[in-house]
Amino acid sequence: MPKINHINDFKTLARSISLVENDTMQGLDILQHLEPSAIPIIGITGPPGAGKSTLLNALLQLLLSQDKKIGLVLIDPSSPFNFGALLGDRLRMSHHFNNPNLFIRSLASRGSLGGLSSKIIEVTEVMKSYAFDYIFVETVGVGQSEVEIAGLADATVVVLVPEAGDSVQAMKAGIMEIADVFVINKADRPDAELFYNNLSQQLHINNRPDTPIVKTVAVQSIGIEELFSTLQTTIVNKAKSPLRLQLITDKVYRILQEEKMKGFDKQQLKRSVAAAIEEQSFSIFRFAKSMLKD
Repeated sequence: MPKINHINDFKTLARSISLVENDTMQGLDILQHLEPSAIPIIGITGPPGAGKSTLLNALLQLLLSQDKKIGLVLIDPSSPFNFGALLGDRLRMSHHFNNPNLFIRSLASRGSLGGLSSKIIEVTEVMKSYAFDYIFVETVGVGQSEVEIAGLADATVVVLVPEAGDSVQAMKAGIMEIADVFVINKADRPDAELFYNNLSQQLHINNRPDTPIVKTVAVQSIGIEELFSTLQTTIVNKAKSPLRLQLITDKVYRILQEEKMKGFDKQQLKRSVAAAIEEQSFSIFRFAKSMLKD
């Protein structure tokens, strides 16, 4: 199979992503023949209720009006029954859903603690084979554990609201460190200026005084052009993140694990455990060790 320089239509792109998501042989072929791409990925994260989707809608409005081609990955909470995405994109992006320059894909988080999908690297790499100008990834919004996005994205936006107030200090051990750009959304609300000052002070304490803070009122598209300009500067100037190295290392580790376990008969393991567990001297750790010796 030749190297894939580009995919020309959304139907082929959607089919390719599905093949990759479902761990098919065709999907593996696609991944192994992808050419490197420099299309920037912008991550949007932050706590629930901060207005991430509204902000993203406003950014899309700006870029689509400039005839930009945008890829959008929306990480949805998994269904507790079948682990599929709940397809919230149909509601969150309804204003732009039929725009021919916009491709939207929902992915299930499947319980991923980092707020991303286990297939996010594969999906974004396939999406980079299409001629997008930008790829956006909006995460579930689960708070401090949501740090994987900083390893994936070329620019990470953390969206907050003035009501976050005193919680800024509590965030300093987690989500505070991953932002390339902070957005104070709903900046027309009371205490927005106080919150801006508190956030600036906390960034100084964290030795990150140069991290930009942009005020927006996303529902009115206020501050959106400034935000996008800041993102463009960030993408150009951002140094390689050590979190990206960790994310890729973890992914390679999981790929190696899956390869090593390929063909392993779990049902046979269950039968072996069932026999061994009846013995009075059974130890799960000794049993596992014995399996490694086989």
